[in-house]
Amino acid sequence: MTADVTILHVSQHYAATTALDDVSLTVAAGEFVVLLGPSGCGKTTLLNLIGGFAEPSAGQILIGGRDMAGVAPAARPTTTVFQDYALFPHMTLAENVAFGLRMRGMGRDERRARAQEMLALVGLPGGDDRRPHELSGGQRQRVALARALAVWPDVLLLDEPLGALDLKLRRAMQDELKAIQRRVGTTFIHVTHDQEEAMAIADRIVVMNQGRIADLGPPRDVYLQPKTLFSAEFMGEINKIPVHAGHSPLGASVPGTGMLCIRPEAIGPTGSLPLGPARLLDAAFFGTHVRARYAPLARPDWVLTVHLPQTARPEPDSVAELYAQSYVLLET
Repeated sequence: MTADVTILHVSQHYAATTALDDVSLTVAAGEFVVLLGPSGCGKTTLLNLIGGFAEPSAGQILIGGRDMAGVAPAARPTTTVFQDYALFPHMTLAENVAFGLRMRGMGRDERRARAQEMLALVGLPGGDDRRPHELSGGQRQRVALARALAVWPDVLLLDEPLGALDLKLRRAMQDELKAIQRRVGTTFIHVTHDQEEAMAIADRIVVMNQGRIADLGPPRDVYLQPKTLFSAEFMGEINKIPVHAGHSPLGASVPGTGMLCIRPEAIGPTGSLPLGPARLLDAAFFGTHVRARYAPLARPDWVLTVHLPQTARPEPDSVAELYAQSYVLLET
């Protein structure tokens, strides 16, 4: 089962605070969309409105073309996976997974079969009679996911479900989440503040800021061709160079006026856009690359961050000609 989600001019106000400001978004059936942004940007508020845990102050939310106004969470074709998993400690894994089915009146044998099917789907076959306290954090997350999928939701909502996991396990679960979503075909809407997580799992990323959508698109586009300065800065390190009437203080010439944004990995000894000579301030080995900081000779008070190949050994105080291989000019 799967369905599209349409959000039309949705706003949410709490007294004098505006949590969402005229947000419109369409999520296609079977799509994996990630709502990304800093704390307080409105992403969890939007997820809660889709799930029916609150009603919007204005606007409409439709799931599968049906208006969700006044529809309680239990009556919506959605389920939610929370960060704390909320598993029942006194129940077995099979009982946890089948809980929603029991509430819907499904028979015991059928519930048990469905629970076993879902536990196998998330990589926990044969674990029916274990208890939550016997599991690792990653395994408990899998059980919560199995429970959510067991009731055949059209849309699965995930509220930072990987936030409590350590880095290695979080990365492994990112791969699992994406693989499971592809197998079941359910629409996934996932909330996170982790840019790397969003890029690893999303078909499309929705970058949110101050209750509005700041950017929207596939991970590659949002990272390499951001539409706003906020999105450019939030998605990772960025070098910013002001441009007026096609000219910058570094001599770089690009049509237009605004802020020239260049990712550190897009700067090197070759490229289409000359940035001029710069002096090395310092460099550090980061495993996958060498992170170097250069001061342009034309503006010694500026710093350009450059990601060099891991084999690079730049000499202290050396001068190098720098070029940008790709860039984007954004309005300010």
